[in-house]
Amino acid sequence: MLTDPAASTNAGTLLPEALERMIALKQLTTTDARAYLKQNTGADALGEERVLRWLSREYGVAFAKLDELEPDKQVLSLFPARLLLRDELLPLRRVDNQIEVATSRLFATQGLDGLKALTGLRLRPVLAASEVIQRELKKRLGVGADTIDTLDEETDLQVVDEGSGANDNNLDEAAEDASIIRFVNQVLKDAIDLRASDIHLEPFEDELRIRYRIDGVLQEVPVPAQIKRFQPAIVARVKILSHLNIAEKRLPQDGRIKVRIDAAEVDIRVSIIPMLHGEAVVMRLLRQNASLKGARELGMNQRELGCLQRVLQLPHGIVLVTGPTGSGKTSTLYTALHEINDTERKIITIEDPIEYQLKGVNQIQVSEKSGLTFARGLRSILRHDPDVILIGEIRDQETAQIAVQASLTGHLVFSTLHTNDAAGALTRLVDMGVEPYLVASSLEAVLAQRLVRVLCRHCKAVDDSANARTYRARIGIADNAVVYRSVGCRECRNTGFHGRRAIFEWMDSSSEIRQLILKNSSSDLIREAACRAGMTTLSEDGRRLVAEGVTTIEEILSVTTVHDMAPVASAAPFVVPAPNR
Repeated sequence: MLTDPAASTNAGTLLPEALERMIALKQLTTTDARAYLKQNTGADALGEERVLRWLSREYGVAFAKLDELEPDKQVLSLFPARLLLRDELLPLRRVDNQIEVATSRLFATQGLDGLKALTGLRLRPVLAASEVIQRELKKRLGVGADTIDTLDEETDLQVVDEGSGANDNNLDEAAEDASIIRFVNQVLKDAIDLRASDIHLEPFEDELRIRYRIDGVLQEVPVPAQIKRFQPAIVARVKILSHLNIAEKRLPQDGRIKVRIDAAEVDIRVSIIPMLHGEAVVMRLLRQNASLKGARELGMNQRELGCLQRVLQLPHGIVLVTGPTGSGKTSTLYTALHEINDTERKIITIEDPIEYQLKGVNQIQVSEKSGLTFARGLRSILRHDPDVILIGEIRDQETAQIAVQASLTGHLVFSTLHTNDAAGALTRLVDMGVEPYLVASSLEAVLAQRLVRVLCRHCKAVDDSANARTYRARIGIADNAVVYRSVGCRECRNTGFHGRRAIFEWMDSSSEIRQLILKNSSSDLIREAACRAGMTTLSEDGRRLVAEGVTTIEEILSVTTVHDMAPVASAAPFVVPAPNR
């Protein structure tokens, strides 16, 4: 949608003669104009768009609202991506034998002049905000489009087909090419800027797909169509960064990359697996210097917070945190350690990998290649006179047995376990070979948790649908409570969510539960006993966040079940809404 210059804002002529002369000399930037207008009009927040609208009216140039325009793909393909990105120019459409090009730099015409000279086309500038142009260029051209564009024109770069049997030295040289290095760096930086937890490079017959996992959901990233040609060199570059064997293409490989961006260190775990159409790469991003929250900032309800603070003062016993991969278990355990980290306690951790570096805590990195496993490291830890031990994960019977023995000999042990709920952790330990009487005497508490996406505060809307009303009646949310749904806007990349919060299920090991463990009772019976003792289930804690307007009904249902909620007799038949993903 183009705005007529005459209909623009009535900001008035605010520039003095000195700035008018700068405009005449084509030396004034939008930033200069915005700074002057802000200083001389008393406006606290004078955005770039308002300045551009003023310039549009003063100089008779149309203003474009790019959110309401769909750039012509054929027109866009007429211009080199690297020049468009360098000069922040977005070709829009062909009108009256001219091509409209969005720009935020009305008086810096070098970019437009260069495109005219290169293509011989007639170009007409229209104004648009710089941030919007950058976002649309990235969306239309893809990540690293300027780099791929450069590679396409380089005749001396030979990209070797992995199935061709060609000399691997050629692929090695291709991976060290400056453009390939720059492209991989662009992907890493883009993922970090977008708060992604994982990067997926997935090879298919006619494309190389790149996806980021943001707030727990995979989102496809636009990439240039010709990127498939450079797939072997891109994978080889990742292997070089990860110190992996570039010649090995038949077996899975695991490695690690450490990068620094804007004074922040990011540890990247790399996994490479051969697929039908090439090697697939998954990179897990771990931010090393992420600030730890206090226990009160975890978002726990008052009961769960009190239980956590109580077990942190125990002299011995096992405390488990359960949940699927990526549910925030390790972050919760680090927060617990941070609460009790003082000069009077010796804390030792054994992890794979070390996700946070805690000052004053002795941390051990598991190394399967050198033989340092969880079990072997745990035996050595016990000879270092610790007070508190953190085991990254209980994976096997040997580790479970040693953890139980450590707790019985006067150590407070924290660890994680993969189970669906808190009650399932007890039967899981027994299934792993730990005697029921040892589990009953050593286990103090189990915390199950999940992460749910938080509604974007810029676009969330009230949900008054039939399903929302039924859900509210079924689980007991007050009639006057406002329930929200996701919408999607520019701020949240049209997902409707920004960030995540945890929901919790805390189960203390009471006398009744210990007796059930000794009888090898099922997890359902243990769960019922825990609920009678006051345990709030994951679904019920999710209800709290829905009632507070933090998240949606669909989000809670996507990570929990509602079978454990006491139904309300008057409730209408309940239809589970599909998650908005």
